Amino acid sequence: MKRKAMDDGQSSDSTQTQSPMLELRSAAPLNVDILEQIFLNLPPDQVVCLCRLVCHQWKEVADRQSFWRERCRRERYHLRDASKIPDDWRLFYFLNKKRRNLLTNTRGEDQLNGWEILRNGGDKWAVHGMRIPLPDATIRSNFVTSYGYSRRPDCGSKYDICVELLNERKQILQTFKPDTVYPDKDDWRQMIHVFQNYGPGVRFIRFTHGGVDLRFWKGWYGIRLTDSCVEICPAITDM
Repeated sequence: MKRKAMDDGQSSDSTQTQSPMLELRSAAPLNVDILEQIFLNLPPDQVVCLCRLVCHQWKEVADRQSFWRERCRRERYHLRDASKIPDDWRLFYFLNKKRRNLLTNTRGEDQLNGWEILRNGGDKWAVHGMRIPLPDATIRSNFVTSYGYSRRPDCGSKYDICVELLNERKQILQTFKPDTVYPDKDDWRQMIHVFQNYGPGVRFIRFTHGGVDLRFWKGWYGIRLTDSCVEICPAITDM
């Protein structure tokens, strides 16, 4: 028995289907203290760039001084002077978080790449292994130069350093240039300087150092240089 043909446009099922209705309901806001605990477990960049854009409540939590103060405490970004409280804990946090060495190839791992050689007399600059180890065992190389860097007991040496803060026109705003150093024994010494109260406008840092042995012997008989560092950090941190 043949089935009767259906007319065009007629459905074979009398049951009609409808699109589901979507109902949007606003969830009750979370307690701000609970929300702060959630944010503390998120990457800080996401808190600033994503979370604080969701709504007024999330922005309020993401901007709370207590939130960023707690992040500093958890990640051990401490104040040098407890009586000097930051005006902006978020700024204080990110200045510590983003701290890094602005100099590259500071130990000679990449030979002399990244450095501009201003003077290169004698047997020229080179990279050698450590003759006298440092407390940091990960440092295994240093820069040396002819007539300048690899002091020995019977040949003295000297060391000079100059660090300059420059504005956008490369004009000098502040300079650190101590007297020439004449090491009296063959061991490692660390030199540290902190620029303070230099005002606005710094755009570049020019770091120059070098030296020479005092007898100008052929070979490398002067100062060894390694692990140089330039960092930008909050003035009130002890890190």
